[in-house]
Amino acid sequence: MTGSWDKTVKLWDPRASTPAQGTFAQHDTVYTMDVTDRRLVVGTAGRQVSVFDLRNLSEPEQKRESSLKFQTRCIRCLPSGEGYALSSIQGRVAVEYFDQAPEIQKRKFAFRCHRVKENGVETVYPVHAMAFNAKHGTFATGGGDGIVSVWDPVNQKRLREFPKYPAAISSLSFSPNGDYLAIAASYAWEDGEKE
Repeated sequence: MTGSWDKTVKLWDPRASTPAQGTFAQHDTVYTMDVTDRRLVVGTAGRQVSVFDLRNLSEPEQKRESSLKFQTRCIRCLPSGEGYALSSIQGRVAVEYFDQAPEIQKRKFAFRCHRVKENGVETVYPVHAMAFNAKHGTFATGGGDGIVSVWDPVNQKRLREFPKYPAAISSLSFSPNGDYLAIAASYAWEDGEKE
């Protein structure tokens, strides 16, 4: 599956003679998406989040507005399949749940991260990347500050912060067994155009 700035999600089968096996219109530019075993979660411009049942991609089963106030940067589904985490350009992460029951919705939370305070001035960086570790139940965030942090979502606290990378963190991925974390860093325009 791919999402695009042309406001579509496309389903691909590399074994087929025609590349796109389905094109599904979205209401705005697709910035990020992720899948669980039975759901697709799509984050688009305007802070919109659409949740699709993979058996019926023609219409979302839920349409939501992000609980974060600024542009969505990354969405990753919880390993349990119960919900998703989303990050923003505002240096925040929110954990949301699919089940709309009030007792389940009380479990959702948001927190600030990837902020640097120097000389009394706080600089806020976007959270570009997130990855869940299914083995340990933790997740990592990577920001425009070049920092990777590992979080405990149950106790809502940071467990570890890796040494700063020379560029923004652009992508994160845990190995299937959860023992390794791949980190990609690249210039992401936080400091404007470089010569």
